[in-house]
Amino acid sequence: MTALVTANHLTKTYGSQLALDRVSFTIGAGRIVGLVGPNGAGKTTAVRAILGLTHCRGQISVFGRDPFRERAQVMREACFIADVAVMPSWLKVGQAVDFVAGVHGRFRRERAQTLLAAAQVTSGQRLGDLSKGVKTQVHLALAMAIDARLLVLDEPTLGLDPIARRGFYDALLNDYMDEQRTIIVTTNQVEEVENLLTDVIFIQKGRVILESTLESIGERYASVEVPTERLDGARAMRPFYERQTLGKTVLYFENIPAEALAGLGEVHTPGIADLLVAKLSEQRS
Repeated sequence: MTALVTANHLTKTYGSQLALDRVSFTIGAGRIVGLVGPNGAGKTTAVRAILGLTHCRGQISVFGRDPFRERAQVMREACFIADVAVMPSWLKVGQAVDFVAGVHGRFRRERAQTLLAAAQVTSGQRLGDLSKGVKTQVHLALAMAIDARLLVLDEPTLGLDPIARRGFYDALLNDYMDEQRTIIVTTNQVEEVENLLTDVIFIQKGRVILESTLESIGERYASVEVPTERLDGARAMRPFYERQTLGKTVLYFENIPAEALAGLGEVHTPGIADLLVAKLSEQRS
């Protein structure tokens, strides 16, 4: 895997608060990576470090450069979408297109206009007159018109309705993503992105608690619905988490061969959202 982003022992404090605690991870080219964790886990600080917006102790490399010291060079090949509330309400759509065209050398105006037309947005409309869903489509059109190798999304669908969120991610997959591009998306709403991701990084209290490809999760983790009469034997195999659901007990195991679990009950590969809850609960215990 060609590494696009490499972080080693990133540490960041805000006063007495530790936002990142010796965080290390690698993000490869052509991947869709979910940086996932609860509010206050350190997701946004990690993104800000990748974009060169904050200085951290440790080392971070983006395209082989230090993003804090060489931010201009990094941002020629990167693009960032945060909450669309950052766009001024008085700005017209056409003015937004002109602005991005003037500041980013890899912006393709024709591409932006095609995407905006598909969203039925005209250049004379003010951003403040648009719904949040349509405003997000404008922001996405501007971003996707930049020929960038790295797209960073920080809670990009916050406050959108389910239809707008689905349209946002469908556009990313169908109109933007290819094997040369990489997307990093931060969220605490795992269910809406887990079918899109190739990799996940779980972060909690400033620490990475899991970094994995989705393929490896199926090899490494299993959840088992265990009937009551087999619980003692199952618990003896040291699950790292258990929960009750619909009168059943579900136990979560790591690095236990599937054949060793088959006799306990019904074996599944846990979904990303369920695995996140299990790993967060493990950290609290």
